[in-house]
Amino acid sequence: MSITPEEKARLMKEFAITEGDTGSPEVQVAILSSRIATLTEHFKTHKKDNHGRRGLLKMVATRRKLLDYARSKDEARYQGLIKRLGLRR
Repeated sequence: MSITPEEKARLMKEFAITEGDTGSPEVQVAILSSRIATLTEHFKTHKKDNHGRRGLLKMVATRRKLLDYARSKDEARYQGLIKRLGLRR
């Protein structure tokens, strides 16, 4: 359950800090959020897919770590990111 290359390119362009930016926490969190949303929809119909659920939990943990890192480096960028993605906190 991955995202399409077009969707990934759109997210990179939208959340990039500079041109060609693929490694900033903002881009990584945006891509992970898209993948998490896709998997969440998948689990609504495939309730017994426990192996996929484990992968989802790993992605959520990775996103949480990246958000914690972004928060420790720059609080304003962190607040802007969670507001743009619609994440709670």
